[in-house]
Amino acid sequence: MKAQALADYLSENPVDEEYEPLRTYFSDEEVIHINEVEKDEKSSWKLFFDGEANMKGVGIGVVLISKIGHHYPVTTQLCFYFTNNMAKYEECILGLRLAVDMRVQEVLVLGDSDLLVHQIQGEWEARDLKLIPYRQCLQDICQRFRSVEFRHIPRIHNEVSDALATLACPPEEPGKTTRV
Repeated sequence: MKAQALADYLSENPVDEEYEPLRTYFSDEEVIHINEVEKDEKSSWKLFFDGEANMKGVGIGVVLISKIGHHYPVTTQLCFYFTNNMAKYEECILGLRLAVDMRVQEVLVLGDSDLLVHQIQGEWEARDLKLIPYRQCLQDICQRFRSVEFRHIPRIHNEVSDALATLACPPEEPGKTTRV
């Protein structure tokens, strides 16, 4: 039904030479925030990570952005039992492994998981036994970089990786999706 509605809309509204794309999906404040991060950290790559979950599973998405602004998106689904915080670690590990594979030396990791950022920086203790191996894995991967910095960003400033995670999430009934 959704696909038919989309097809009907597109057939009733063809694109012509006067077409201008809508710019309503991202408010100026969010775009300004991302630009500020890029201006502050021109010397390193940036990694954004996020996830999306519903009753059928979880999708995770990361975007690695080069120094010159090329975007490298990656998505996947988790096919095992996980907690919300385990999914956050999986997201970050996926992105950092991508950065290692691309021989990145300096990376700024940006995500909306306050817990992950504080645990990897050693400010908070990992008490959950399920998270200790994840933290160790993340610390081991970080050793492969010349410089790696973690920063917490508000969820509203994590749109690109959030959109990728949503695309990777298995489809479910409308209105049943929850954030990871």
